[in-house]
Formats: sequence, structure tokens, C-alpha cells
Amino acid sequence: MPNPHIFRVKKLHPHQHLWEPLEADPTFVLRPFFGGKTIYLGGKLMLFFCARRPPMNGIWACTDQTRHAALRATLPELTPFPDHPKWLHVPDTHDRFEHVATRLVELARRRDPRLGVEPVAKHRAKRRKM
Repeated sequence: MPNPHIFRVKKLHPHQHLWEPLEADPTFVLRPFFGGKTIYLGGKLMLFFCARRPPMNGIWACTDQTRHAALRATLPELTPFPDHPKWLHVPDTHDRFEHVATRLVELARRRDPRLGVEPVAKHRAKRRKM
């Protein structure tokens, strides 16, 4: 029988400090996503923080390919990921990771039009009537 006086400590995400400035926004939503955390602001998917799936670890700017050049002009460290070219990524091993992540969070907070995608609606399986 487990000891009732022992509490499980929830492991904190290593990049949590980066998104904390967004938590005061009334539209802020944090959701799990493929071993990481997604940040929604104003109903849009803005950022994805990953720390469990190398080489995907780091921060992802949720955007579309038409806005890549404009965003990379501001943050040239961002690159398309080979398997997921839709969003831009900077690994958490990059020398300027903290700078880029902090800047992306600031852009998200200001609702920069280069960031954010509408979430894809979930498809629910239809039940068959028998």
C-alpha cells in the first residue's frame, strides 16, 4: 500500500519559464501536444515547446510557409524542420535559443500577424446506428 504521506511531484517543463509571461493573457491556453506543450492565444496556435523528442526539442513558431521569409528576416535562427516544413524551429541546443524563444514569446504576446495558425478541428468518429 502506498504511503499517504508521500506526494508525487509533478515534473516541470524545462521551457516553462519562457511561456510564463503569456499566462496573464485571458485567452492563454496551454495544451499537451506530441510530448511538448502548445500555446494558444486568442484561439490561435502560436508556439510549441518540445523537450522530450530529440531532434525536435526546442521552440516552434506556428506559422504558414507564406510568412516564413518575413519571420526569418527578424529571427534568422529559425529554420524549417526537414520532416515538418510548415512551422519554423530553433533547437534548444542552439547558442541563441533563449534569445529567440524570448523574442517569439514577445511577438506572440503582441499578436504579431506572422505568428499563429487556426487549429484544425478534431474529427469525431460517427457512430453507426444498428
